Amino acid sequence: MEKNPYKVILSRYHTEKAAMLQNLQHSTANRSVARCSTPKYVFIVDRDANKVEIAGAVEAIYAEKKVKVIAVNVIRVKPKQRRVRGRLGFTAGFKKAIVTLQSGNQLDENL
Repeated sequence: MEKNPYKVILSRYHTEKAAMLQNLQHSTANRSVARCSTPKYVFIVDRDANKVEIAGAVEAIYAEKKVKVIAVNVIRVKPKQRRVRGRLGFTAGFKKAIVTLQSGNQLDENL
C-alpha cells in the first residue's frame, strides 16, 4: 500500500540556508560552487518516511512539472530544551529532507 504523497511531504522548509541551497545552481562566484548545476530543495517530511518514499512523493506532487529526483539526503532535527516562565520544556523535533533534482528542473518559476 502506497502512502499519500501529502502525508509524506508535510511542507517546504524556508530558511536562509535552504534559499542558498536552492540558488547554488545560479552562482558563479567560486569554481567549486559553480559545479553545482542541480537545484536542491528542502522539505519537512514525516518521521517514518524513508528516502524512496520521499523521492516518489516529490515526483508525484510536482508531476505536472515533470521533475526527476536524483538524490535525497535526510536529517533528523532533535528537540531543543527551552524554558518558558520558569518551566522546562522541549521544542518539537522533526525530520527534513534535502532533495536534489535533475539539472534543468525547477519547482518555482519566480527564480
